[in-house]
Amino acid sequence: MTIRPAGPGDLASVAAVYEHYARTTVITFDEAGLDRAAWEAKAGTGWPFLVAEVEGVVAGFGYAGPYRPKPAYRYTVEDSLYISPEYTGRGLGRALLRELMVRSREAGARQMIAVIADAQPASVGLHVAEGFTEAGRLRDVGFKLGRWVDTALYQRALS
Repeated sequence: MTIRPAGPGDLASVAAVYEHYARTTVITFDEAGLDRAAWEAKAGTGWPFLVAEVEGVVAGFGYAGPYRPKPAYRYTVEDSLYISPEYTGRGLGRALLRELMVRSREAGARQMIAVIADAQPASVGLHVAEGFTEAGRLRDVGFKLGRWVDTALYQRALS
């Protein structure tokens, strides 16, 4: 496994991984995949955008982005991690999260927030193992796949 910055040639693979989650799960509140322009915008925020590559295949990705748009939040980022279903359980999420934390700190972030839909056990376990603590829960804030979905907020200081 190699963790590296995403390049323009990775965005189609990133989009394919994401589309699976957007269309079939509540892990993201997007209901369809994103187009290339949306991925270019996410990759162009100045915050880390990484891919996990296994034997030449983009098997997952993670990025940090602004937590909220208001200026006072400029030192707080939100992490997003997605692993292709055939590569889950191999430590890619942990490797991506660790590198995202390092690179986000180096880029000036002081806090990282994880917004975990439906308190997914694997995502919660990963974040807790990496030092995140629960900061709150928002009930019934998303409606997807015919049901209401909560989000759990987890937070970790980076400095």
